[in-house]
Amino acid sequence: MKNRVSYFDNAKFFLILLVVFGHLIRPLIEENETIMTIYKFVYTFHMPAFILISGYFAKGIKQKGYVQKVAKKLILPYLIFQGIYSVYYFFIENKNRFIIDPLDPHWSLWFLLSLFFWNLLLLGVTKLPKKGALTLAFGLGIGIGYIDDISNYLSLSRTFVFFPLFLIGYYLKLEDFSKITSKHVRISSIVLLTGIFIAYFKMDFDYEWLFGSKPYSHFSEPTLISSFIRLGFYSLTLITSICFLSLIPKNYAFYTEWGTRTFYVYLLHGFIVQAMRNSVFINWLEGVQSISLVAFLAILLTSLLSTKLVQEIAKPLIEVRSFSLLKYRTITKG
Repeated sequence: MKNRVSYFDNAKFFLILLVVFGHLIRPLIEENETIMTIYKFVYTFHMPAFILISGYFAKGIKQKGYVQKVAKKLILPYLIFQGIYSVYYFFIENKNRFIIDPLDPHWSLWFLLSLFFWNLLLLGVTKLPKKGALTLAFGLGIGIGYIDDISNYLSLSRTFVFFPLFLIGYYLKLEDFSKITSKHVRISSIVLLTGIFIAYFKMDFDYEWLFGSKPYSHFSEPTLISSFIRLGFYSLTLITSICFLSLIPKNYAFYTEWGTRTFYVYLLHGFIVQAMRNSVFINWLEGVQSISLVAFLAILLTSLLSTKLVQEIAKPLIEVRSFSLLKYRTITKG
């Protein structure tokens, strides 16, 4: 049991580390081919692997009260941070107008909305046989690209594009993760990931394909080929995600507990990253072009935001329900 929990917490820690790393190197990708390649490579699997694991832990979807629990866990923090980010961007980017639109998620907040919708979609899709459900999910993910009006609004594009990965995660069993972490699979994964990374230096494609947030018309005239391109990215994403997850340590380590607080890191790191992007620091970082320095900053930032101190400070905003309940009990007992 300890190893099972440790594996998933380890995976979440390394994935959130890659999320922070990817956001930190974003301003550097245009002028450096190596950093651009690393950026594309990381974005091929870091969020998809996160989504797979999220789907795996959604097996209680048919239990009574599960949807309400998920709504409180995701929608309340989403609305709170949507408002906070609106105020933050107004001041940090010196905007002329102050706008709060709860239906147009700021930056990384799309994941909270999509995660809620993925759970809702499970209720309907899982009534079908597994093959039918997966076929429908991939069909929706591919077909949604032909609708120009589907974009970041309500995170609808990403919701449909990445739902097949969430559904696959839902169908995965614990023994499936045991199989992919075997020694021979790990060796194969290292070879595959190395080969794909090297191949990326020769592959010229728009990295926004990896975001799942744009219709096909954003890249070129939509044709039948567009479907095959997305299908190709699905294949690439699944291969790299499974390969990455196969390399995750299974035993408890000093960072395992940090993996239990990835929700905090995900919601809070944006304030620091955006502050850096809007300061003179980013000009210095662009001049240095040091991938090792960015990696160090990502590790430092992720580690700091994973501490118990940050959890206690941010709990009123992030765990609204549990904090309020605890406060109520304390008052009534007093």
